[in-house]
Amino acid sequence: MDQLFILLQHLAPQHLLSRCVGWLARSEISWIKGPFIRLFASHFEVNMSEAAEPDLEAYANFNAFFTRALAEGARPLATGEDAVLCPADGSVSQLGSIDNGRIFQAKGHSFTCSELLGDSDRAKEFDGGSFATVYLSPRDYHRVHMPVAGELSAQTYIPGALFSVNQVTAANVDRLFARNERLVCYFDTDHGPMAMVLVGAMIVAGIQTVWSGQVAPPPREPHTVNYKHAPGGIALTRGEEMGRFMLGSTVILLFPKNTVEWEPKFTAESPTRMGERLGTLTLS
Repeated sequence: MDQLFILLQHLAPQHLLSRCVGWLARSEISWIKGPFIRLFASHFEVNMSEAAEPDLEAYANFNAFFTRALAEGARPLATGEDAVLCPADGSVSQLGSIDNGRIFQAKGHSFTCSELLGDSDRAKEFDGGSFATVYLSPRDYHRVHMPVAGELSAQTYIPGALFSVNQVTAANVDRLFARNERLVCYFDTDHGPMAMVLVGAMIVAGIQTVWSGQVAPPPREPHTVNYKHAPGGIALTRGEEMGRFMLGSTVILLFPKNTVEWEPKFTAESPTRMGERLGTLTLS
């Protein structure tokens, strides 16, 4: 069954399906958005008691429901200035070290940091460093937050495929995260550079950032925008929202060598929530 699922992934019109779902997710027609939201919330057992707005009927469209804000205090931030926060609700797909420039995906599969970032020079900054891959399931809170404070230095949109992102595809699709559409955001922090990679997937209707709005669906070509000298700068505090998914996927964090030690309790498929201590900074 897994191989059939993967074959269908290759044969499916990935971008067309995603854009069609995107249209449905933006629709404010009551007989479209109402049943869509209710069916989704029921099927995935979404916990609306955590939401700032628990009434399903109050949302203008599915995207508004899916990217809903949480109630005050629903995600307390881990204490300690050395805490690296989990950027999103979900589960840890993998985490570890970047060995010989490669990032582990699943048994028998890995990809290079250079492939993921689309930039071999940037990738060198993370040689011997640390990575963490966090998967957001459909039921999860889908806003992405800063693991540490940082100032945006650049972002790069990289077009690609839209394979589904889950345990089956991670185990069977080679270089999955380096093949899918993604947005790479670089931050300067007090502890060196940090990269946050927001990975698209099948039927992900869009990726947004708080500074530039919707980034995907994208322009025709990859582009890099340097914000380092933007008026006032784009500086985000630890735990502050930096982006969101319209339908969910994956966030990959990259840190340089000797910067972070991951919490030993986290292994593949460990559940986690935004704001939890994912790791500890090892630099003062």
